[in-house]
Amino acid sequence: MRGRRAIRQAHREAEVSRGHSKSKGTSRGAGTPRLNEETGRLTATKAQTVGGPNGPQSAKDVRRKGHMNTMQMQMDFDGKAQGRAVRVHDGFIATRLAKSPTGEDRLMETICGRQNMLEALQRVESNQGAPGVDGMNTAQLRGYLRRHWEKIKSTLLDGTYKPLPVRRKEIPKDSGGVRLLGIPTVLDRLIQQAAAQVLALLWEPTFSDFSYGFRPRRSAHMAIEQARTYVEAGYTYVVDIDLSKFFDRVNHDRLMARLAARIQDKRVLKLIRAFLNSGTLVGEVIEQAKEGTPQGGPLSPLLANIVLDELDQELTRRGLRFVRYADDVAIYVRTPKAAERVKRSVSRLITGRLKLVVNEEKSEVSRPWHSKYLGFRITRFMGKTRTGIHAKSLRRLRERVRSLTARSRGRSLTALSGEINRLLRGWAGYFRPGLSATLAGELDHWIRRRLRAYVWSQWKLPRTRVQNLMARGTARHWAVMVGNTRKGAWRLSKNGTVCAALPDDWFTRSAGVLLLSSFCT
Repeated sequence: MRGRRAIRQAHREAEVSRGHSKSKGTSRGAGTPRLNEETGRLTATKAQTVGGPNGPQSAKDVRRKGHMNTMQMQMDFDGKAQGRAVRVHDGFIATRLAKSPTGEDRLMETICGRQNMLEALQRVESNQGAPGVDGMNTAQLRGYLRRHWEKIKSTLLDGTYKPLPVRRKEIPKDSGGVRLLGIPTVLDRLIQQAAAQVLALLWEPTFSDFSYGFRPRRSAHMAIEQARTYVEAGYTYVVDIDLSKFFDRVNHDRLMARLAARIQDKRVLKLIRAFLNSGTLVGEVIEQAKEGTPQGGPLSPLLANIVLDELDQELTRRGLRFVRYADDVAIYVRTPKAAERVKRSVSRLITGRLKLVVNEEKSEVSRPWHSKYLGFRITRFMGKTRTGIHAKSLRRLRERVRSLTARSRGRSLTALSGEINRLLRGWAGYFRPGLSATLAGELDHWIRRRLRAYVWSQWKLPRTRVQNLMARGTARHWAVMVGNTRKGAWRLSKNGTVCAALPDDWFTRSAGVLLLSSFCT
């Protein structure tokens, strides 16, 4: 009840702040001043009427009825969140979510509100993910909440909620080594998601415009486009700052101090501290965490942005051109001397003030057309600045295609085509800004040559190869000669007879393999 009262009060005060209603007995007439949220100025408005089933109605009456319908909506864990969620991105609502009109801390009540929890539940269920240490999966979460939600909510409001340890998962890195993930239980993921949705309202308006990672309506493509504009403006030296194991080395005390600067609700701070100190289950031993925010939980990206926002503000104060996506930082300057100077000073800032570790081996000064940032590179040719795909990203794609089309896998062409299509669809969707028609054509031809060698290996016996070649229109003389050759599959994949029997467009028409060139703009 307290969570719903907090949300209703926030809605009512938001209506008052926008001039929608001042009291139950007042109404806005023609020429009443109204705050324009985009310009910040008061402007006169005219009374508007709309048609209704009982005759003309004022716009205010329609808004009041819509608001009452929202407040009267049914919110239970058997259905979906209905109506408009409390997701207004302005300072007024953010303040009212954290404080009641009497000054009472109510941020935890807002986090536990039904509408916020339903939205968090839908996000967790849609993301699916692996189970945590308790073995519960996302399909079982909704039923568990129906039975135990009141008890869980009371522990959250009392400040006694205890999260379970995260499950360790190691993910191999492309550059070698492993990335350590911590997978929370699905219940802890729900609580983290609900907290992240509300806390984002407090911090999102003040984050830097040049921070693009894990933020709403921002993407890696926007970060690359911003980097391209820097290079186009003449900032052709880039300082790549590599933070060594950033998520594993976040200082808990500094993070909690930054959170406490805006969060007065001690229960929320205690909950976040409990998540940071929940530990990691490695085998049958629980390792206590003294630093770091384990990757894998919904709250970690927001906490990472809060930690690195201090770096963003300092770079902005110094007047530097930079782009940051999560822990990937690139600073653009005009001269090599300036680049070396910036690299030294920013490294001192990160290690001294932020208590993080800079990987000196991977941090470097280079040119944008040599540097890899988010898998892309920025090129300048004939007076034009373009976004391209870095050679390492192309090499990784080829390695993944080679692993899928390994001739010892024994998969049918139909199943293999589905796997390749999933890979190409995701890869092309991400690298579309740097994918040119020429490059896409070369990759399409190479992928079909790999598939041609794969099919040739599946035919195995010379008799089968001769029959299949003849069935595809090859003359008997050439079918016998090619079908009985001892040359390897990869060499024969560019043979004229085999290419005529299995042309590139056959894999598109019959096997349904996607064309990367179809993604080019």
